Amino acid sequence: MKIIDTLKNVWNITELKDRIILTLGLLLVYRFGAQVVLPGIDASQLGGLASGTDGGILGILNMFTGGAFANASVFALGIMPYISASIVVQLMGIAIPYLQKLQKEGASGQKKITQITRWLTIIICLFQAPGYLASLQPAFGIPSSAFLLGTGPQFYISSVIILVTGCIFAMWLGEKITDKGIGNGISLLIMVGIIATLPQSFIQNAASRLDGGGNGGLMMILIELVVWFLIILACIMLVMAVRKIAVQYARRTASGGYEKNVFGGNRQFLPLKLNASGVMPIIFAQAIMFVPSLVGKSMGSSSEVGQWMQSQFNDPFGLWYNVLFALLIIIFTYFYTAITVPTNKMADDLKRSGGFIPGIRPGTETSEYLDKIMSQITLPGSIFLALLAVFPAIIVKIMGVQGGWALFFGGTSLLIMVGVAIDTMQQINSYLLNKHYDGLMKTGKNRKAVA
Repeated sequence: MKIIDTLKNVWNITELKDRIILTLGLLLVYRFGAQVVLPGIDASQLGGLASGTDGGILGILNMFTGGAFANASVFALGIMPYISASIVVQLMGIAIPYLQKLQKEGASGQKKITQITRWLTIIICLFQAPGYLASLQPAFGIPSSAFLLGTGPQFYISSVIILVTGCIFAMWLGEKITDKGIGNGISLLIMVGIIATLPQSFIQNAASRLDGGGNGGLMMILIELVVWFLIILACIMLVMAVRKIAVQYARRTASGGYEKNVFGGNRQFLPLKLNASGVMPIIFAQAIMFVPSLVGKSMGSSSEVGQWMQSQFNDPFGLWYNVLFALLIIIFTYFYTAITVPTNKMADDLKRSGGFIPGIRPGTETSEYLDKIMSQITLPGSIFLALLAVFPAIIVKIMGVQGGWALFFGGTSLLIMVGVAIDTMQQINSYLLNKHYDGLMKTGKNRKAVA
């Protein structure tokens, strides 16, 4: 079979094999750490924490950490503080000249930006770790007997140090996977955490279908799996979809200039992604969805508006929650695309390399044309992204899927899984093609080296 031959080819390349083994080993270390409970906490009494993270933003956070959040693990903060720090540094790069200067300095500037991100990660952890520990009892109802050493300063100081160290260690694992392994290490850590919760969520949902209570039985499980695979295909289409802009490159003359007659030039395409912002709009929107509930809570229980806001925006599968969620995703898609797709720089790079878009003048006119195209493709891309984000709520209302399993029918989790899987396959594919083998994404026989 073709897939077996491809796997043999992967194993025949020593460098690629070593990178895959290293990646799997480091991911195994991360998963092992997610099961190690903080010292001084009785793991058998954490039922309240597990039940408190079944849905909403806490459920998503627990999914990203692979259950470490609900386990009160040394990796309870996961890799999210680093993600938050990266987003902050990226946004600050728009307004702070020093960061803009570093972005233009190439590898040396990127090294300094990475160092800034690491320090900011530690600062974020120092705020999040005490908040996480302080919420264990009042927010999740964990009994005081679960804290074997009490909840005094000794417990807090040692636990904060361990949580911060756990996050930094997870960050180090991700960077090592990126440098020495396969794929983007940080993304792989998140994906592994998401996948770790998938079997349990599916089993719980299947058990509820098969308990004889009129929940559809085996046929409904099969329908759910079919719908799930269709949603995966839709996610792949969204991740891979690009708008190709034809680009013509002039042929250089012996004197170093460009010929006026460009009919002999090289014609290529400039790919503009339909969803250039990835999952970031969903993450931004998810973070802001705290606000309506907090506003309703601040109005007090005597206010009808406050009660309505609390009831509507505390339910991640409710109607108004998802209407606002979808609108925020569309808005943030435009915002994040505008700050991450440098059409001015793309136009300048084309001009310097002797390239131009047929019928469009190089420079400012090219930049305006690319802006116009990005605006046109961002609208359908943002709507498609919003529909995928709210589809878990749709599947809950229509098919009665349990909340934990429904989160895998769209949203951040599924997009991350699909995006990281495609990126990893592309990297493995590049190794195979460099060694004159067919890649994972191409059919045919082994290629022969060209003399």
